[in-house]
Amino acid sequence: MQPLSLNLIDSSTSLQACEAYDSFAKRHLGLSDAEQQQMLAELGFTSRKALIDVVVPADIRRHDALPLGAFSEAKSEAQALAALRALAAQNQVLRSFIGQGYYGTHTPSVILRNVLENPAWYTAYTPYQPEISQGRLTALLNFQQMVTDLTGLALANASMLDEATAAAEAMGLLWRVSTTQSKIFYVAEDVLPQTIAVVQTRAQALGIDVVVGPAAAAMQAQAFGVLLQYPGVDGAVRDDQALVKALQAAGTRVAVAADLLALTLLTPPGEWGADIALGNTQRFGVPMGFGGPHAAYFAVRDEYKRHLPGRLVGVTVDAQGNPALRLALQTREQHIRREKATSNICTAQALLAIIASMYALYHGPSGLRAIALRVHRLTDILAAGLEQLGFEMVNQTSFDTLTIKTDALTEKMHAQAERHGINLRRINATQVGVSLDETTTRADLIELWTVFGLVSRAAEGLVKPLSAAVKDDTVGTVARFSLPEIEALDATTGSRLPTSLLRQSNYLTHPVFNSYHTEHEMLRYLRNLADQDLALDRTMIPLGSCTMKLNASSEMLPLSWPEFAQIHPFAPAPQTVGYRTMIEQLEQMLIACTGYAAVSLQPNAGSQGEYAGLLAIRAYHASRGQAQRDVCLIPASAHGTNPASAQMAGMRVVVVRCAANGDIDLADLRAQAAQYAQQLAAIMITYPSTHGVFERNVREICEIVHTHGGQVYIDGANMNAMVGLCAPGQFGGDVSHLNLHKTFCIPHGGGGPGVGPVAVAAHLVPFLPGHVTTPSQAGEVGAVSAAPYGSASILPISWMYIAMMGAAGLTAATECAILAANYLAHKLGAHYPLLYSGPQAKVAHECILDLRPLKEATGITVEDVAKRLIDYGFHAPTMSFPVPGTLMIEPTESESKAELDRFIDAMIAIRAEIREIEEGGADRVDNLLKNAPHTAQVATASAWAHTYSREAAVWPQPIVLKRKYWPPVGRADNAYGDRNLFCSCMPVEESLSAEHKEDV
Repeated sequence: MQPLSLNLIDSSTSLQACEAYDSFAKRHLGLSDAEQQQMLAELGFTSRKALIDVVVPADIRRHDALPLGAFSEAKSEAQALAALRALAAQNQVLRSFIGQGYYGTHTPSVILRNVLENPAWYTAYTPYQPEISQGRLTALLNFQQMVTDLTGLALANASMLDEATAAAEAMGLLWRVSTTQSKIFYVAEDVLPQTIAVVQTRAQALGIDVVVGPAAAAMQAQAFGVLLQYPGVDGAVRDDQALVKALQAAGTRVAVAADLLALTLLTPPGEWGADIALGNTQRFGVPMGFGGPHAAYFAVRDEYKRHLPGRLVGVTVDAQGNPALRLALQTREQHIRREKATSNICTAQALLAIIASMYALYHGPSGLRAIALRVHRLTDILAAGLEQLGFEMVNQTSFDTLTIKTDALTEKMHAQAERHGINLRRINATQVGVSLDETTTRADLIELWTVFGLVSRAAEGLVKPLSAAVKDDTVGTVARFSLPEIEALDATTGSRLPTSLLRQSNYLTHPVFNSYHTEHEMLRYLRNLADQDLALDRTMIPLGSCTMKLNASSEMLPLSWPEFAQIHPFAPAPQTVGYRTMIEQLEQMLIACTGYAAVSLQPNAGSQGEYAGLLAIRAYHASRGQAQRDVCLIPASAHGTNPASAQMAGMRVVVVRCAANGDIDLADLRAQAAQYAQQLAAIMITYPSTHGVFERNVREICEIVHTHGGQVYIDGANMNAMVGLCAPGQFGGDVSHLNLHKTFCIPHGGGGPGVGPVAVAAHLVPFLPGHVTTPSQAGEVGAVSAAPYGSASILPISWMYIAMMGAAGLTAATECAILAANYLAHKLGAHYPLLYSGPQAKVAHECILDLRPLKEATGITVEDVAKRLIDYGFHAPTMSFPVPGTLMIEPTESESKAELDRFIDAMIAIRAEIREIEEGGADRVDNLLKNAPHTAQVATASAWAHTYSREAAVWPQPIVLKRKYWPPVGRADNAYGDRNLFCSCMPVEESLSAEHKEDV
């Protein structure tokens, strides 16, 4: 784009040039045209095209513009927002009484404004670098404490993807620890339908038999594990304490899906013997959002802590002996344990878990109990009023949900409710469900009674207005249709909770849940935590394979619109036209980018997209009478979730070697493909490779696998290097998953949410995931997520990004990402060995620096360099993946040349510090890198025993003076944290001790 003339007397500037000046692409792309030319010149090229011609193999290049149809031309931010507003307006936001795991909730404004809408929280990465992540680690530790307190169990993780996948993970855990020979997993019939569906999908691949039936019959099933719902989907609050004890005595382990709000009033599962408790924290301040994202929880008895899926925050100490937080038990990470990992879940729903934890902090135990009591009291009164109107409650106990017998009036009841702006739960032809929540009002009860009364009166032929009918009623036949009175029923109606299950134990007693109930205190607490972390609002995050690019404000705005935030995932289709149109348009956008035939947006994480893709492959083979095909070839360089997902899909993993240059060893691939020709299901490759290069023989790799009957799975983790330049569906791929939280701008949220769509070629379309609640989605493969469209409420982010970039902008973004990576590789290659590269020593969108020679010469490790970068104000690149002892750097297209140069200068300065050790000018043990990062406590202590200066420690460059980031803790001791596993909020005396140390 030509720069707009600023000459005020120049009247020759065209309207088109004026309009182009408002282009979003120039806001998203960090490099100006002039800066690009400078960088290209340093690399020896005259244009981006010339660079791309060298980097991307000619035989896979696409030469057409991205076929985005109506979205080919970029929209301005205002235009895109207006277009999305028009779609949102097609949704109807009715009052939802559907329940079934999703409820209305009030997100406290202080949390909405300062967490969900705050880039300090939503642009952060998963807290693998604990020293620059203490704020969100603290919030996640609060989440874990909240869950353990409410469930009565010993240990909880830092969130799961959704309640249904948490239940599937619980089944897997109980299967792994089972001491019985049984292959049966028994599921109570009142478990949420979407949970049953996901469990059945997972079980089929693992060879587990799922039996669904009455909870009371669980003993007869002789199962290795049982799943109960508390309260049940029908609202009943069943006392299963004796059943659980009997099951435990018989060697059967028990998981309970429990409502956290209900647990403020009910005896928690941990107190009546459950091995696992799981569920959704959505009603703790997170909008329904058409199904997600929401943070599920997962809690276990202490004996299962090393089998726990997902991420776990634990307490350790730093180099100065102060308490510090970190991700515990990190040996469970998939890239270390691969197919032996406990789960393929890499990260989960950190941002939503943080919101839920802050909701608990803001309300405290008394506030949560008050909310629960109000919801329950309204339910009691509603039930009494419906009985007064002549309706029978199917469930005699309840917390917030009623199942009502409506017989032949059922469809009329739903129709009348919708005319009153109300959605009821569709159960069957003779019953309807009503679930109340925090947002329910007295007026809602009157409206519900009105709906039921109108339908009932009409059924008896009473068509006069109620007041007139009562006046003319001489024999009392109409009196029972008079609307109940809330105050009268409140005075006479008892509780529908079983007295045997009323909670006696305390919860949320830690001071953190009892200190921030005013907005000022909560505001300052949130600011204090955010200030402890490094996110994209403060610095570039050059993590290789993570694509930490701009998450534009215009992309984020629609998340708070009620038309997207307040829609129930099972709302009737006519009410969600706008949502589904937006989703269909996004699917077509992704089809255009990938070259595949169809896309499913149901998988709510990259790991789930991998899993769904592999299930499609297995189902495809089975449909052709080749179910024996279960071998998955995976290169040694693959991301760890690949083998973990293959194992979950019931596949056997066979590793393919890599050649010395990092490419897949073709000779070994041919040998493995031939050896397993009759069993070969698929190969999983990442492209460009995790080594940061476009392998030249990717078409040949695909042909080898296809020749031996296998399918080609191309991991889309590095799609940011392909959009507009090449498409996996066009050069041999059969299926890919994408990471919308990488390539398509959904923020990482400090460890989630994410979206992992699965894209497939035409022959695999029938095997995309289906969903029990959406007949149009009913496929040959079951559901992989609780909601039909997964994390639907964040899909507008990617829609906005593509709409604002257009075809040319998306291609330019890919080219600029490759340019930035090559610029970094060129600048740093003179100081650190570049491990892998393609023709003319060029890389794709990321590069790997080899620090192993430096370790041999000086003892300095990648961890030392990573921690020293904190002193310079940077988040470290990816450490020791895919090759131990290396740093993988991905700058993305969003960083300016100034920020790239700042990072380059920091890395060069650190190399000079290492050289000092090499030359004997600095001690091999007491040096700037081994002691990094340096905290304010260390720098201002009266004693300074180091051979280097304080200034060198904390202000290594002049620019650091202007934008200094002080890490709140020194280097975390990982080994200590694993030896002394402690995953709850610290006792008060330890917290006070730590604060006192900081003041010294």
